[in-house]
Amino acid sequence: MASGTTAPPPPASLKRIVAASLIGTTIEWYDFFLYGSAAALVFNKLFFPGSDPLVGTLLSFLTYAVGFAARPLGALVFGHYGDRLGRKKLLVLSLVMMGGATFAIGLLPTHATIGTAAPVLLTVLRLVQGFALGGEWGGAVLLVSEHGDARRRGFWASWPQTGAPAGQLLATGVLSFLTAVLSDAAFGSWGWRIPFLLSGLLVIVGLWIRLSVDESPVFKEALAHAEARKATEAAAAEKLPLVAVLRHHWRDVLVAMGARMAENISYYVITAFILVYATTSAGVSRQTALNAVLIASAVHFAVIPAWGALSDRVGRRPVYLLGAVGIGLWMFPFFSLIDTGGFGNLILAVTVGLVLHGAMYAPQAAFFSEMFATRMRYSGASIGAQFASVAAGAPAPLIATALLADYDSSTPIALYVIAASLLTVVAVGVAKETRHRDLGALDAAPEVRDTTARTQDARVL
Repeated sequence: MASGTTAPPPPASLKRIVAASLIGTTIEWYDFFLYGSAAALVFNKLFFPGSDPLVGTLLSFLTYAVGFAARPLGALVFGHYGDRLGRKKLLVLSLVMMGGATFAIGLLPTHATIGTAAPVLLTVLRLVQGFALGGEWGGAVLLVSEHGDARRRGFWASWPQTGAPAGQLLATGVLSFLTAVLSDAAFGSWGWRIPFLLSGLLVIVGLWIRLSVDESPVFKEALAHAEARKATEAAAAEKLPLVAVLRHHWRDVLVAMGARMAENISYYVITAFILVYATTSAGVSRQTALNAVLIASAVHFAVIPAWGALSDRVGRRPVYLLGAVGIGLWMFPFFSLIDTGGFGNLILAVTVGLVLHGAMYAPQAAFFSEMFATRMRYSGASIGAQFASVAAGAPAPLIATALLADYDSSTPIALYVIAASLLTVVAVGVAKETRHRDLGALDAAPEVRDTTARTQDARVL
C-alpha cells in the first residue's frame, strides 16, 4: 500500500505542475466559453437567421448545450484510459482535440454561404469540444492533487480551477476588445473569427508546457501495485475503472453530481445568460455587459485560491455550503441590480455572484479527488462532475432564456437557481468531510483512510 507520508515534490517542481494544469485548463475553458459568448452575441444571426431574435438565441444556446451532452462520454473514455495509462497522456490529447475544434469553428462557413450545413457542422465541432472538456477537468485537477502537499491540497488543487475564470477572462477580454474596435458589421462579418483562430497559437503554448511535466507519483505507485497483484497467480482480474466506481463509489458519484448543481447552473446564468438578459431586458449595451463579466472574472480568479486555502483549514464542506447558500440568497438582489441598468450595479451583481460561486468551485477539485481510490479516481471524479453538467450547466442558459421569453420576468430564473442551491446543500450536507483523506491509500476503505490521515496530522501538529 502506498504511504500517505510520501514527501511532496520540491516547490519549483510543484509550481511547474500547477502551471501546466492551469495553462491547459485556461486554454480549454477559453475555447469553451468563447463559444458561449459567441452564441449569445452573434451565432443566432450567423447560423440561425430568419428567426425571431430571442428564438435565434435559444437555437444558438441549444448548440451550446450539445457540448455539455458530449462531456459525460468524454468523462467515461478519458477517465477509463486515464486510470489505466496515466493522467498526462490523456491531458495532452484533450488539449489537442479542444484546440483543433475551436480553430475549425473560426474557419467555418456561415448559413449565408452553405445553408443548413453550417449549423450542422457547428454542432459537430461543439460535440468535439464537449468530449474533450469532459476528459480535461478530471485529469488536470488530479495531476495537481496527486503531486501536492496533502496539508495544502485544497489550495494547490484550486489553481486548475482558476482556469475557468482565466479562460472566461481571456475569452471575454478578446471579444470585448474586438467589439470595441470593430463596427457591428465588421465584427459580424469576420471579426468574430479572430478569437477562435487564436486558439491554435494557445494550444501550441499549452502543449509545450504540459509535455514538460511528469506523471503523477501517486498514479505510478498505484499502477505498480496493480501490476504486482496481477503477477500473482491468486490475484483476481482487475475490474474496469467504471465498474469499480459504480460498485464501490456510487454514493460519492451522486454526492458529486448534487454538489455540482448550484455551482454549474449559477455560473452559466451569471456569465452566459447575463449577456442575453442585460442586453434585452435591462437595456444595457453588449460592450457594457462584456466589461462587467470581464471585471468580475478577474476577481473570481483571485478569490478561488483563497477559498481553496480556507478549505484546508476548516474543511471542504463548510466552504462549499457557504457558497451554495450564498448564491441562492444572492439571486434576487443579482437581478434587481442588473435591472437598474447602472454599470456599477452590474459589476457588483456579477462580482458578488462569482465570489460566492468560487466558494463552491475552489474546494471542488480536492473534494472530488478525495472521494475516490487512485485507480478509479480519474473515472470517478470525471463521471461525478460531467454527468451533472448535462442536467446543470448544459440547459441553464437555455432554460433561463426560455423562462425569460415565457414570463418576461427574472423571478422564475432566480427561483430556478435557488432550487439548484437547495439540492446542492442537501448533497454536500450528507457528504463526509474529506480533507484528512490520504490519496495514496490504494485499497483502504474511506473510513480507514480518514483514521490514518487524522493520526498522521496529529503527529505532525
